[in-house]
Amino acid sequence: MRLSGRGVRCVRGGREVFSGLDFEASAGEALAVIGPNGSGKTSLLRLIAGLLAAAGGSIGLEGGEGELTLPEQAHYLGHRDALKPALSVVENLAFWRDFLGGEAFPIAESLAAVGLDHAAQLPAAFLSAGQRRRLSIARLLTARRPIWLLDEPTNALDTAGQAMFAALMADHLAGGGLIIAATHTPLGIAARELRIGGAS
Repeated sequence: MRLSGRGVRCVRGGREVFSGLDFEASAGEALAVIGPNGSGKTSLLRLIAGLLAAAGGSIGLEGGEGELTLPEQAHYLGHRDALKPALSVVENLAFWRDFLGGEAFPIAESLAAVGLDHAAQLPAAFLSAGQRRRLSIARLLTARRPIWLLDEPTNALDTAGQAMFAALMADHLAGGGLIIAATHTPLGIAARELRIGGAS
């Protein structure tokens, strides 16, 4: 499996964010997208996820599931946690499992992996920022997809949470997954760098 972009151009609100961008990442590999605020890191992830349309160039996936589109094989984890405050931790995960479809894994195992099994019945509104981030990460484990698109994934995580997530990312790569992460901080795993918008 290989994800690549050639000559990608992004325009937002009539302003060119970047152009002529080339990148690629293969199965088992992590790509860290770095650059200053406003350089287009989040926009690139959203282009790959199919949430934005490229103004030029191409983004394609070789390998993977031939009958599925690139967005159907990717998880986009934004810097905002997509949770429903009134639903419990378990109910939030069940919603995403059903919404995303595909191969599902036990919710209890996902919560244990991120250290939230003790809070399974707690409404998401009562979670701390770090716990909300852990719940969002559990979504990656519950509805498995080979491509993880991560936007500042370690935000709000304490040292133990960062180590936990680094181990999960390493396991994902070891299983043939692929990670592209926009980040200002080290991911805790080996990653090639894609620098956009000048020095970070």
